[in-house]
Amino acid sequence: MSTVTGKRTVGVVFGSRSVEHDVSIVTAQQVMQAMRPNKYEVVPIYITRDGRWLTGPGLRDLKTFQADNMAELMGLKDTLISPSTPHHGLITPPLVGRFGRNQAQRLDVVFPAVHGPHGEDGTLQGLLELADIPYVGAGVMASAVTRDKVMLKAVLAQSGIPVVKHIGITRREWTGQRDAVLERVERELGYPVFVKPASTGSSIGVARANDAQEAASYITVAASFDRRILIEQVVQDAIEINCAVLGNYDYRASVLEQPITWQEFLTYEEKYMRSEGPAGMKGAERKIPAPISDALTQQIKAMAVKAFGAVDGRGTARVDFLVREAAGEVYLNEINTLPGSLAFYLWQEESMTPADVVDELIELALEAHAEKRQTTYNYKTGLLAHAAARGLKGIKK
Repeated sequence: MSTVTGKRTVGVVFGSRSVEHDVSIVTAQQVMQAMRPNKYEVVPIYITRDGRWLTGPGLRDLKTFQADNMAELMGLKDTLISPSTPHHGLITPPLVGRFGRNQAQRLDVVFPAVHGPHGEDGTLQGLLELADIPYVGAGVMASAVTRDKVMLKAVLAQSGIPVVKHIGITRREWTGQRDAVLERVERELGYPVFVKPASTGSSIGVARANDAQEAASYITVAASFDRRILIEQVVQDAIEINCAVLGNYDYRASVLEQPITWQEFLTYEEKYMRSEGPAGMKGAERKIPAPISDALTQQIKAMAVKAFGAVDGRGTARVDFLVREAAGEVYLNEINTLPGSLAFYLWQEESMTPADVVDELIELALEAHAEKRQTTYNYKTGLLAHAAARGLKGIKK
């Protein structure tokens, strides 16, 4: 916390090398807008499409991202988050000439707003763990597991949470064993199926295949977005029900919603381009609360909490379900950790403003970091003295 202003310095990281780059920019603007000026000094940290890190006040204006040569035009500076714990924040600029100088800026907490690869998948979280900087949202493991749709279904099934019948394949399998893959889809799943890149979000690369010819085409597209592909049965006549969860250990569930789509699934355009953008898919049409029974509502809330705990989640997530109420079937479809969903609109139904949600998420980040400090990392043994005295030969590796 700044000793001068009494405010916490919060770095908001967004952009990055991801097909969800544009969504990330809008999410970051919404997050920064929700931060109370009397509580936080906001430091925007933008990662360009080719991986360059920049900072500067111009990054708080959406128009900046429409300019050519934006870094030069807007006076932005090259920066990076140092993995060295004494820095505990940014080095700006990271490289200087013989007579140049760089500046360290301490960050009290980081708010990751990177959607997709190189951010939402545990990679950015890993950097922040090395740097020992508190950060908002799920940790490395939970971020990685929830981001990979194939791995998530394996973890959920192991935890006794129902998931849709599916198979996972790799790009290498598809390019080398195409006929065998299609035969397996026909034998194990049948048609129609959904084809999804395993680790992309925002419905990018997702398609419904009604036969083998369509499946071959859509798997090829999905393989261009990811090296792992999920193929799952279509649950006929199902409705989607979503629930947000919030907390680190004692989770609480939000009101439920039913998104309304006129397509075969909720598309990118429906999620983000009907009104305000990606802070929890506010652009889509929805029914809140979801028009389902009280018993089913409580069942889904309990499943959402159980699932978030199963992946060791923290912060917030939106948990998506497929439901056939008449048949008594509920399947957990996805867990969208931060920033995949902040679900501001769902927490507003619980009398929380976006500013309230951001405040709680930052406090949860600091709580998780304080808990981490209880773990012993510095542990010395006599091994080095033993190796120095007797040599390396014979030491078990």
